[in-house]
Amino acid sequence: MQVFYIHPDNPQPRLIAQAAELLRKDQLIIYPTDTSYAFGCRLGAKEALDKLKQIRALDDKHQFTLLCRDLSEIATYATVDNAQYKQLKAHTPAPITFILNATKDVPKKLAHPKKKTIGIRVPSNPIAQALLEAMDEPILTSSLILPEHDDILDDPFEIEELLSNQIDGLINAGIKTTKLTTIVDMTGGVPEIIRQGAADVDSLLL
Repeated sequence: MQVFYIHPDNPQPRLIAQAAELLRKDQLIIYPTDTSYAFGCRLGAKEALDKLKQIRALDDKHQFTLLCRDLSEIATYATVDNAQYKQLKAHTPAPITFILNATKDVPKKLAHPKKKTIGIRVPSNPIAQALLEAMDEPILTSSLILPEHDDILDDPFEIEELLSNQIDGLINAGIKTTKLTTIVDMTGGVPEIIRQGAADVDSLLL
């Protein structure tokens, strides 16, 4: 496993490029987001996705999330009407995952099998944004919760100890304050809060 020690506020471009190269080679990495560390791999990276499912003991009903640079990438993967787009624009970037109807461009393995939905999130974290910029495409992401743990892991040295033989890369940006993302389902007529996390989204429900 490769470890990249990247500055949390001023990511070094050379190290970001190296981490992005791992993603391009369909490898599985752990990187910081604006809420906590998370698993990340390229969209359509079968081997990395299989690894991720195995590590987290996920079944096929798991709702995956795509991390996007900004809203310009959303239309490829999710269908949104004008009203939804305005709501998303007002609430991004932020630690919010929006559940939206998936387009046919989303691989079947990633969309929720019954509901045909996908999670979309635009982060404000400088490392996550630099990685998305380097990739020039969304990153498939998943919370860093292991089957035998209740909480998200927040110490990169503990992450390295536990997962070094199961993942391909780790971006170490120091210990993160662990928060959960807020999850909002936008697929019905009215936005519905599925999980209240770090972001306050009461204004979405007005």
